[in-house]
Amino acid sequence: MAFMNGVGSPLLQIEKLSMKFGGIHALSELSLQVREGEIFSIIGPNGAGKTTLFNCMSGIYLAQTGSIRFAGQEIRGLKPHRIARLGIARAFQNIELFRGMTVLDNLMSASEYRLDYGLLSAILYLGRCSRLERKCRDEVEDVIELLDLQKHRKTPVAALPYGIQKRVELGRALAMHPKMVLVDEPVSGMNLEETEDMARYILDINEELKITVVLIEHDMGVVMDLSDRVVVLNFGVKIAEGSPEEVSRDPEVVRAYLGETPN
Repeated sequence: MAFMNGVGSPLLQIEKLSMKFGGIHALSELSLQVREGEIFSIIGPNGAGKTTLFNCMSGIYLAQTGSIRFAGQEIRGLKPHRIARLGIARAFQNIELFRGMTVLDNLMSASEYRLDYGLLSAILYLGRCSRLERKCRDEVEDVIELLDLQKHRKTPVAALPYGIQKRVELGRALAMHPKMVLVDEPVSGMNLEETEDMARYILDINEELKITVVLIEHDMGVVMDLSDRVVVLNFGVKIAEGSPEEVSRDPEVVRAYLGETPN
């Protein structure tokens, strides 16, 4: 992997983050750091608070207390579009694509927030407008090539198999040109071949594009193979953090998943 434990300065710093819904504590005084350039996985049983954490990080939820700092800037309380502009993109577990649009148009739509030019320039398609459009198109074509989507680029998303749609969902996040991408269960519902392909794409994103990856995933084989570090949540509380090997041997982690201690 491009970055290993102990390498890279903190890119994301979460301190004492708490989020509750009524009397339910989804996150309780959670603190963690994600280092620049690493693949950082968040695991835990269903209801552990993983997706709630992603929603807080991307601005969908506003945590009641705590701090979320990205590249040194406080982002708790910012709207999702402002967080995206700072460099955090998200690929959702439930595919959130424009199903009637082609793969190319879906990816281009994700890059449009970067096209900040005036009305006259847009009408005449001159100067800054033309340059930015070409730059975004070139970057989208690079994403299409990286994720092996060339033969699907003109196909409406609704006509694609589920595994390809998941790849397009990831591609749309990359089209935002992020510093960090939040990937929510990228291999859920996939067969073995699709899972191996997606794992390879995530490694390529990290190693070739130098994008920090934060991953939620239930497939422990994928987590162990890809991750530099892993944090384990249970009922909104961090119960373990460390390398995949360290976490897999932690008795509290075993209890959370299996209800028993290791021999």
